[in-house]
Amino acid sequence: MNSNTLTPKRLQAMDAYWRAANYLSVGQIYLFDNPLLKRPLVIDDVKQMLLGHWGTTPGQNFIYVHLNRIIQEYDLDMIYVSGPGHGGPALVANTYLEGTYSEIYPDISRDTAGLQKLFLQFSFPGGIPSHVSPECPGSIHEGGELGYSLSHSFGAVFDNPELIVACVIGDGEAETGPLATSWHSNKFLSPVADGAVLPILHLNGYKIANPTLLDRIPHEELEQLLRGYGWAPLFVEGDQPERMHEAMATALDAAIEKIRAIQDAARLHGDVAPARWPMIVLKSPKGWTGPKFVDGLPVEGTFRAHQVPLHPRAHPGHLQLLEDWLRSYRPEELFDEQGQLMPELAELAPRGQRRMGANPHANGGQLLQDLQMPNFRDYGADVPEPGVIGIGDTRVLAPFLRDVAKRNLDQRNFRIFGPDETISNGLAAVFETTDRQWEAATQPNDEFLARTGRVFDSMLSEHQCEGWLEGYLLTGRHGVFNCYEAFIHIVGSMFNQHAKWLSVSAGLPWRHKIASLNYLLSSHVWRQDHNGLTHQDPGFVDVVMNKKAGVVRAYFPPDANCLLSVMDHCLRSRHYVNLVIAGKHPAPHWLTIEDAAAHCAAGIGIWDWASNDGGAVPDVVMACCGDVPTLETLAAVSIMREHLSHLKVRVVNVVDLMRLQPSSEHPHGLSDADFDELFTKDRPVIFAFHAYPWLIHRLTYRRTNHQNLHVRGYKEEGTITTPFDMTVLNDLDRFHLVMDTIDRVPEVGAAGTALKEHLQAKLIEHREYIERNGRDMPEVRDWRWRS
Repeated sequence: MNSNTLTPKRLQAMDAYWRAANYLSVGQIYLFDNPLLKRPLVIDDVKQMLLGHWGTTPGQNFIYVHLNRIIQEYDLDMIYVSGPGHGGPALVANTYLEGTYSEIYPDISRDTAGLQKLFLQFSFPGGIPSHVSPECPGSIHEGGELGYSLSHSFGAVFDNPELIVACVIGDGEAETGPLATSWHSNKFLSPVADGAVLPILHLNGYKIANPTLLDRIPHEELEQLLRGYGWAPLFVEGDQPERMHEAMATALDAAIEKIRAIQDAARLHGDVAPARWPMIVLKSPKGWTGPKFVDGLPVEGTFRAHQVPLHPRAHPGHLQLLEDWLRSYRPEELFDEQGQLMPELAELAPRGQRRMGANPHANGGQLLQDLQMPNFRDYGADVPEPGVIGIGDTRVLAPFLRDVAKRNLDQRNFRIFGPDETISNGLAAVFETTDRQWEAATQPNDEFLARTGRVFDSMLSEHQCEGWLEGYLLTGRHGVFNCYEAFIHIVGSMFNQHAKWLSVSAGLPWRHKIASLNYLLSSHVWRQDHNGLTHQDPGFVDVVMNKKAGVVRAYFPPDANCLLSVMDHCLRSRHYVNLVIAGKHPAPHWLTIEDAAAHCAAGIGIWDWASNDGGAVPDVVMACCGDVPTLETLAAVSIMREHLSHLKVRVVNVVDLMRLQPSSEHPHGLSDADFDELFTKDRPVIFAFHAYPWLIHRLTYRRTNHQNLHVRGYKEEGTITTPFDMTVLNDLDRFHLVMDTIDRVPEVGAAGTALKEHLQAKLIEHREYIERNGRDMPEVRDWRWRS
């Protein structure tokens, strides 16, 4: 890759800029004082606790300065995604050098005092993390966990035709499953409507303590691997700065010209043949330009450079090594007497929003536009009386999502994501408006594949869908992720990182709020009877509930009209993770669309039409949360109405799970007085819950009447069986709910004892029937609510 891309003057200036970024990076890790070494270094100038990661940092600084050049020369709209997790010093240093950091944080000024604060805050109490966190300008990618940089990058460029994302992928990160899968994202990138991703695979040879696979395989094998993924790799290898600068500049010019050629061919000449997009493989030493040997052991180019290579407080001889290291960058040539970057170096950074730290795509809420929304009430199911059977809740929702997509086609700011499950989850109606985006080959019998689709569900990877959606949201757009409930766990750690990002960024006034991440989980635990135990797991809600109250919401609409109301709310919301769980199979409708809207707005409420307590203190509260638990609760109530007619029963339905928490714990939480008004202070509460029962106890343990709360839910009992038997196996069925009531309400008397014996016989009859006929008893299948 050697040529004469850089003039000697430009090469010298870029090398000096790189040295400045490296100096600031080392200073962040080590220095408590004396930021410009105006005097010899003493031990009190060094932080008491040294935290950070040096190994990846010089390579990322090298990349950043070269990206600055091509941004200026080609007038690029570009952001930087740092995949190597703890590369925080590099991004902080470079956004400081370009001026963005001081504009956002004026107290970190561009002088000696600002440098002092810049260094002190890094990995310091009250300061900033060592990874590329939300506090860092220009970042859309949380560096705390590896594997998602490339999928985030592609999510960012979908529907952003002018944007280029430079995605730096660590060779340790490249060993993760999500990253290995995300190389295939190029099969979904439209050269007409989307931007481009420039992957830069950074081979520095080592992880924490081990070599990396992609660094140790032969060059030919690595090239074949990347070409097999559909990329056109350009290689930059070495450790001599002058030669590496020239090679990197040449490679970047070739990459940008190739990207533009692909886009121009498609946009100007209609050539939409599958493209082989360029990428760069940068092979440089780990800890490049750092100490070569420490205590007789090699450091640069080894795993020992991964974190903090020198420890002056533990090893006094390291203090001089640290000073020599810092002075090797010749800070007196880089910063003037006031601590400001030399003007000729400052000229190397792009201007205004062309700076990667100031690019609005990296603060996506700045670009966010409201969705054009249809009126969800127009899609409501007709409910002449409670209990009328519908086609399936998500199937009622599907035309609404179809028209959301249709109304926002011109804005190109809404997409539906899912791992090959959109049709399976009952959302087939969306394909009446749009198709799946697909850039690979097609065959005549394929369905709904197009280069202009708004649905991403033609790759069977939950990781990929989650990463794409997160990148899409973080750069200012909207979306929905539909998935089987049992398998959303695959992205549990990705959800964790996104929720943490939302939580931290909500406290940063310069970060604008983004659209919420909306999960629609269907094919849920109670209707996976045909697939068996492997598909039966409602535990994702437990993971969601572990996150801060300010960013998570969980909704369990009991019917289709409630689902419409909930999804309308979620698509309009900002800066949350919304979890919505709904069924796709034929199920009863309970509420008219207006009643559903009112019920969902309240989040919880008494269903007077199903209760007979007349507003007085009930004998028992029958509570339910989720579509199947609601069905079984109402069936249980109908049994009690027939056999225990003297019993005063109150039915409480919960849509918004957060309403159960105290108002001191969650903004949606009920006050103690309101909670007691619904659930009483001393009466038995039989609570039928969609997921694991202990979550309800966890949310309500401080409530007055918690000792009388009895929760039924999924208790890890399942197999291939009938729908109703799934509830029986977990004691959530109508018969068990009635027996639970009898056991806890003395007022039932002898009638209750007789009814319990009858229901126990019913359970035996049920078991014998399904084993003989392979389906549920007619009285279960055909049950309907009777007012």
